[in-house]
Amino acid sequence: MEALNELCDLVAANPDLLLADKLTWLSSRCAPASSSSPQRASRAHLHSLLALARLLPAGAAGGSPPPPLLAFLSSHAFLSPAFWPQSFAPAPFLSKLLPLLASAPASPALSSALSSAILAALDVADPASAPLARAFLSAVAANPPQLLPADSAPVGERLLLEFPASEEAPPRAKGKGEDAAGEENGGIKEVVQRFEEEGVEVLERKEVAFRLLVHMMGGEGGLEADKVVKVRNAAARQVRSLTDFLKIRKRDWREQGPQLKARINTKLLCCQAAVVVLVRSVSAMETDSKSSKDMLQQTLAWFIEATKSCILSSWRKLKVCEELFCTLLNGISQITVSRGGQLLPVLLIPLKPLVVSTCSQADMTGCSPGALFEAVVKLSCEIIEFGWTKDRALVDTFIMRLAAYVRERNDYEEEDGKGKEAVPLMRLNVVRLLAELCVCLKRWEVVDMILPLFIEHLEEGDASAPSLLRLRLLDAISRVACLGFEKSYRESIVLMTRSYLDKVKAVGSADNNTLPTEATTERSETLPAGFLLVASNLTSTKLRSDYRHRLLSLCSDVGLAAESKSGRSGADLMGPLLPAVAEICSDFDTVSSVEPSLLKLFRNLWFYIVLFGLAPPIQNNQTPSKPVSTPLNTVEGVSSVALQAVAGPYMWNSQWSVAVQRIAQGTPPLVVSSVKWLEDELELNALHNPGSRRGNGDEKAAVGQRTALAAALGGRVEVAAMSTISGVKATYLLAVAFLEILRFSCDGGILSSTSTLNKSNSAFSCVFEYLLTPNLTPAVTQCLTAVVHRAFEAMLSWLEDRISDIGEGADVRESVLSGHACFLIKSMSQRDEHVRDVSVKLLTQLKEKFPQILWNSSCLDLLLISVHNELTSGPVSDPAWVATVRSLYQKIAREWITSALSYAPCTTQGLIQENFCKPSGAQRTQHTADVVSLLSEIRICTGKNDWSGIRTANVPAVMDSAAAASGARKEAPDITLEVLSTAVVSATAKCNHAGEIAGMRRLFSTMGGLNMGTSPGTQSGQAPQSFDEVFLSKFVRLLQDFVVTAEKQQIDNSQFRETCSQATALLLDHMVSDTRTNLEGFSQLIRLLCWCPAYISTPDAMETGIYIWTWLVSAAPSLGPLVLAELVDAWLWTIDTKRGLFASDMKYCGPDAKLRPHLIPGEPETPPEKDPVEAIIAHRLWLGFFIDRFEVVRHDSVEQLLLLGRMLQGTMRSPTHFSHHPAATGTFFTAMLLGLKFCSCQSQSNLQRCNMGLQLLEDRVYRAALGWFAYAPEWYESQNKSFAQREAQSVSLFVHNLQNTSSPSDSGSKSQGREGELNTADQIHPVWGSVDNYATAKEKRKQLLLMLSQNEADRLEVWANPINTKDTTTFRGKISSDKWTDHSRTAFAVDPRIALSTAMRFPTNAVLQSEITQLVQTHILELRTIPEALPFFITPKAVDENSALLQQLPHWAPCSVTQALEFFTSPYKGHPRVMAYVLRVMETYPPETVTFFMPQLVQSLRYDDGKLVEGYLLGAARRSNIFAHILIWHLQGECEESDNEKEAGAPKTSAFQSLLPAVREKIVDGFTPDARDMFEREFDFFDKVTSISGVLFPLPKEERRAGIRRELEKITIPGDDLYLPTATNKLVRGIQLDSGIPLQSAAKVPIMITFNVIDRDGNPNDVKPQACIFKVGDDCRQDVLALQVIALLRDIFEAVGLNLYLFPYGVLPTGPERGIIEVVPNTRSRNQMGETTDGGLLEIFQQDYGPVGSPSFEAAREMFMISSAGYAVASLLLQPKDRHNGNLLFDSHGRLVHIDFGFILEISPGGNMGFESAHFKLSHEMTQLLDPSGTMKSDTWNQFLRLCVKGYLAGRRHMNGIITTVQLMVDSGLPCFSRGEPIANLRKRFHPEMNEREAANFMVRTCVDAYNKWTTAGYDLIQYLQQGIEK
Repeated sequence: MEALNELCDLVAANPDLLLADKLTWLSSRCAPASSSSPQRASRAHLHSLLALARLLPAGAAGGSPPPPLLAFLSSHAFLSPAFWPQSFAPAPFLSKLLPLLASAPASPALSSALSSAILAALDVADPASAPLARAFLSAVAANPPQLLPADSAPVGERLLLEFPASEEAPPRAKGKGEDAAGEENGGIKEVVQRFEEEGVEVLERKEVAFRLLVHMMGGEGGLEADKVVKVRNAAARQVRSLTDFLKIRKRDWREQGPQLKARINTKLLCCQAAVVVLVRSVSAMETDSKSSKDMLQQTLAWFIEATKSCILSSWRKLKVCEELFCTLLNGISQITVSRGGQLLPVLLIPLKPLVVSTCSQADMTGCSPGALFEAVVKLSCEIIEFGWTKDRALVDTFIMRLAAYVRERNDYEEEDGKGKEAVPLMRLNVVRLLAELCVCLKRWEVVDMILPLFIEHLEEGDASAPSLLRLRLLDAISRVACLGFEKSYRESIVLMTRSYLDKVKAVGSADNNTLPTEATTERSETLPAGFLLVASNLTSTKLRSDYRHRLLSLCSDVGLAAESKSGRSGADLMGPLLPAVAEICSDFDTVSSVEPSLLKLFRNLWFYIVLFGLAPPIQNNQTPSKPVSTPLNTVEGVSSVALQAVAGPYMWNSQWSVAVQRIAQGTPPLVVSSVKWLEDELELNALHNPGSRRGNGDEKAAVGQRTALAAALGGRVEVAAMSTISGVKATYLLAVAFLEILRFSCDGGILSSTSTLNKSNSAFSCVFEYLLTPNLTPAVTQCLTAVVHRAFEAMLSWLEDRISDIGEGADVRESVLSGHACFLIKSMSQRDEHVRDVSVKLLTQLKEKFPQILWNSSCLDLLLISVHNELTSGPVSDPAWVATVRSLYQKIAREWITSALSYAPCTTQGLIQENFCKPSGAQRTQHTADVVSLLSEIRICTGKNDWSGIRTANVPAVMDSAAAASGARKEAPDITLEVLSTAVVSATAKCNHAGEIAGMRRLFSTMGGLNMGTSPGTQSGQAPQSFDEVFLSKFVRLLQDFVVTAEKQQIDNSQFRETCSQATALLLDHMVSDTRTNLEGFSQLIRLLCWCPAYISTPDAMETGIYIWTWLVSAAPSLGPLVLAELVDAWLWTIDTKRGLFASDMKYCGPDAKLRPHLIPGEPETPPEKDPVEAIIAHRLWLGFFIDRFEVVRHDSVEQLLLLGRMLQGTMRSPTHFSHHPAATGTFFTAMLLGLKFCSCQSQSNLQRCNMGLQLLEDRVYRAALGWFAYAPEWYESQNKSFAQREAQSVSLFVHNLQNTSSPSDSGSKSQGREGELNTADQIHPVWGSVDNYATAKEKRKQLLLMLSQNEADRLEVWANPINTKDTTTFRGKISSDKWTDHSRTAFAVDPRIALSTAMRFPTNAVLQSEITQLVQTHILELRTIPEALPFFITPKAVDENSALLQQLPHWAPCSVTQALEFFTSPYKGHPRVMAYVLRVMETYPPETVTFFMPQLVQSLRYDDGKLVEGYLLGAARRSNIFAHILIWHLQGECEESDNEKEAGAPKTSAFQSLLPAVREKIVDGFTPDARDMFEREFDFFDKVTSISGVLFPLPKEERRAGIRRELEKITIPGDDLYLPTATNKLVRGIQLDSGIPLQSAAKVPIMITFNVIDRDGNPNDVKPQACIFKVGDDCRQDVLALQVIALLRDIFEAVGLNLYLFPYGVLPTGPERGIIEVVPNTRSRNQMGETTDGGLLEIFQQDYGPVGSPSFEAAREMFMISSAGYAVASLLLQPKDRHNGNLLFDSHGRLVHIDFGFILEISPGGNMGFESAHFKLSHEMTQLLDPSGTMKSDTWNQFLRLCVKGYLAGRRHMNGIITTVQLMVDSGLPCFSRGEPIANLRKRFHPEMNEREAANFMVRTCVDAYNKWTTAGYDLIQYLQQGIEK
């Protein structure tokens, strides 16, 4: 309901918001109107009526009220109990509804409905409806509606009927003595009976009538004159009856209890309404007629008589009686004032007795005299104020008569009991009344009449004067003094101070015990309260200064007098004055010049404050001690009081302690102008009363004071070092210590002085005054220096206590911090070296304690200004001092800026740029050489910096953000930011944009806006738009357009940056102008500036965003929370929309997504339109900015910390919403680093209340970080050369932070909070689930995370520096078997995928593999969705034993193709469950995807006893024609020639050979007609082409080419859907007839033919040539295997992003010893190249591509390098031999391609003699290109090594898939498997036992070994000699 009310109020205030349909809907919710039989309304109906009524006051509902409201009133249904819901109170509802109707605009319909409702309520006769009628009429009476004349007339007529005819006659005046006679004859009973006969309901109706009729009097359409008279007479009767009514005592009433209370209240309310009627009616009467004058006087008499009755009545304490009394007095005042001064004499005569009677009541003596007394005071003031100009003499007489009661004696002094106290009671109240008159009237004439009477009475010294009256008089005098009339002020203050001093002197006298209690009260309460009252209310500066001097003088006198009092402490005498002193000193300017006399009074005050122990304790560690009770004037007493004052506890009134603290804030430094004043102890000795010294006790007292002083100084000065300091001087120094420490303990030591134009000053200006005093002794200097440090500590404590403050409190805290820092910076230019040293030390400590001061713009600006400021202070120029100060400033500024840059480089650069942007006069017109020199020396980079240790700027993401914030574009691998150059450039750009906006604003203002030239008709009803509105809408629209454009295409980054910069300049210019227009619009602009980079999600856009955000928070720090809030919302939005770092979809997962399903499980995904890495890098930049802001706000802004906490909680909420793209590694761990840094804030006091949240966040960080290792480790190569190094550094910094930062739960509260709860087994942790021992489990998780993160850091370090031969791993060999077991179990408990991924990271760790195997087999039911778990339970042993674990395979997730193919090998023996799972996996993927592994699938038929493989192949062949064709060709290729069948000795082979034709037949038989037609055409065409070789064999060589052409002319292409068998994506469109070339061969004649082809999915008009070799008599299957491995490596390199080149050309066996081989396009062999020149490769490249160093040559060299590196990795694994120059091809770009893989793995030419011992060919001519230096130290050689190492590392990641591909061909009969152990040796060449660094070093050694090896050159020589192949 509250929300509905707020909404209606909003609509009422803004009628345009209300739409007609909404009003109709609201009306439909109201109860239906039915006058005949009222239906029961629901609560919703009634609430809707209230809602409609709320819309009436502002006319929001339209011209006429809504029909439901009119129906509600007109139907009178509300008068029926059946209308109201059950248990519903109608009275509150009506009391809410009627005020709304009364305030509605005048409306005939509403007026008529209200009139009808009122009349109906008045005429209700049904007793059941009577309560509802009374409730309605009461509500109407409380809020009378506006009725039109036509409607008010019948209501008035009906209301008059409520008064009988007898009441309409004028009331008869009572006869003299009538009341007394009646009472004597028992008439009181008759009176009571008469009143009781008048019913309560009748009185209620009369009250309603009075209240309604009073609104109908006067004006147009009001009551007629005769009716007014009737109403007035009825009202007069009620008022006249009031006297008799109030005289009746409670016991006289026959009714009692609630009935009596109801009668009293109703009667008095009725009389109150009658009074209002009387006042209204008599005020409107004619002024000149005698009857009207008589009526006025008679009415006044009635009112005064009624007021007296109220005062004397026993019911006067009732609230209704008080209200009636106030109404009567208001009526008296209105009648008197309305008739000018005519009635003044008539009124003042009876007014005095009325006032006296009021003052005589006993219940008006308390602190709050009550409403009756206040009403009398108000009436008296109004009458006196009115009569002051009418009849001054009469008023003076009235006042003097009242004042006479002050001196009136009691005529009944002989009597005792109550009679004796009656007169003093009245006198007390008269004194109060007179004081109130003085205060209310504020006339010095009145004060001069009354004050002398008060003073006279006080100075009489009459012993018989009541003490309470004296206290009241003193209170009155103090109130009079507050008025600020100089004469009365001085008289009052003199009297008060003299009285107090007299009372002090009287203390301790002989008659001390005989003093009345009131005397003590006067001294300890009344006078101190009066002093405080005066201090609080004096406003005159002159009088306040005088009063300050008088009070301080009084304190000195009291202190001196109190010191000599025996047996009593002076604190009791001086303490009561302290609150007044504190108040009068609250506005004292402590930094202005102070008169010596006043300064001495302050010094005396603090001397006694310390001497009496009145100051609060100042020692840091307060230890409870017993309060001091020793007399002050003894030596022991002085010492013990001083020590307890220092150490505590405080033993006096707590208000005095607060007062002393306030006094400290308003006390100037206790330093006088005299140079030798401190050495002259006469003045200090004079502060001791001679009577207080006790002979030789002075030295003992001095020792005590020195001891206390040493304690106050925190032990910084030993007592022995103070031996030269006398006792009084020690007391003075102790006073200084108390003063300054307390000054800094209150408000943090900031002086609010009036002379500094609202600019706060640091209290260090006070404490440094002591240090600047000349000619100080060393001991005193040491003490004063210690005071400075103690004050500094007090200030630090004050700041720490407020570290958790937010809002205005935080602003105050930072203002205090900034004020002190600025003052200390200024103080570094002091001539006194000691002061400079102290300033530097304190400033250094301040920076260490509150690092946020580093980024305070005021401090930084002041520091840079001070560097080049002119040092002109002092009368004489001192070059040495100037040089020293300048050097000091430069040193401090350099350290300041460097430190700030090391923690928050973004914000620091923004502040420096802002410093350049805001000139302040001539000093900024041109920066001096000092500043230029200073900033030019400061730079930060990714390498070594000026600071020690690891800081925020070492985080790569922060450095990248810093580069963006600087506005610089950095493309170099290592970022080096030069502060000066970037600051100048960016500041210039910002100033240009600000100037553009300022210029446009000025032009806009000059031209009069955009509406200047428009005609009046075009802008009717529209206000002209302001400059801000025009350009704001423009920039909002532009930014929105950028967002829309970014969704479709790339945006113009320079234009986006320009627009954002201009919009920011507009926003900042708006803030400077401080206009308040269109704030919502600017909020929208801020939101767009923060959100646009997140929407666009590109590095360039994010760089612009960081530049803009830094500009905003630097130029307008107040926008910091708003900007951060928007950025946090935008960040969380990227989580919800899965962008960048949070793109967790499978297609964004990185290189693995490109290797599905061959090497990685999962369906192949369509690659995303946008590169996901760009969005990830954008997130990394964003994170850098967040970390920068975290460092800035972590100590000073709880609000922004909580915003960052919200962002981190949302980020870490789920470990699964992160992208696991390898390019996100550094960004991910940077986010984790920020999480750990935030968790470390638990040690900060400003987040003490967030410990539980921080512990939860830490657990979430651990869980998210461990979640990264749930995926196999991947590699990623970026085009940015420094990317890998930054990734490695990011992870290393996370590891460093994890090792060195204690967690929140490691703090001192281990025994309590969440940790204690989680140690029970039944607790469910929100992150970890069920835990048995939280602390132990947490430590294990941390150690696991450390191990995995360190491994990741090592991996990335190897990738970043692949040829660094140093082994940087830190944990290898240091982890025990038990530790590995713990790691396995911990990882598995968190997420089984983490354990499986760990096994992939350490594949040869036997302990790890064994433990994970056991865990997998134990929890196998939980792992069905994880295909990586298969090798841990599908083992040859499990197959042999037919393990029950294999029963889970039907439910297991699909694995990769290579993983599935592994289970086809012989160790698994074709187990039915395994085979069923494998075939299910194969069927999961499209047949075209599996075609790549067709040779392996064909070989698997060897072990297909259950015909499962055959069934899969037949099914896949039916689904895909291409699959069927490739399968048939491979089946034909496996078939042996008929003459060789006898030589196939193995039965298994014979069975296999016999199976192949059968499978082929089944495939062909399963073709559909269309598929069969396609099959026959495809195979017939290429069989004809292949058969050409047989036709050519008999022909002579010279005729074979012509024979090829003849045969080709016979062949036609049967259809346009034929494709090349070696490249199914290429459709054949024709044959180039002249392209047929016969090739050399010892057996049959291979031929090369060129086809015209097009891409299947490409442009049909884009025809390209593709040559193929058709071989007959050669087995191509071994080439197929080698090229399969090469193709896998190529895919791996491309997926990782490595710039390595491999060309796996197509080869397909089409029959026994027959095949088709693709020709590598645009290539020639090295042998062919040698036929045209005698030079080596270097010369050939120069001949083809230009001289060395030319762009074309270097491009060709790079192409050669990337291809050589790619084939180096492939050659290492495949070991191809026979690498003569005829088998090495070079394409037109200079890339190397290897062909002819007849010798691979374990076989080599020459009867396997293994002459070629190098792992790959790297001949001398090749090294000439790769290593120009010839010493293996050139950049190109190192780059070649890097590529080789990275290619090898990338290949190792997929070792199992590559080995499986080769292993499945072991039984194929290929020559490469004919000897040795090819599979075992292949595995060894991957070196799985090595870590990444060892593998990298191995690859480097391999390359070095192959470098120009002699066996390579020797084999080339042999080939040249034997075959004529060029070497």
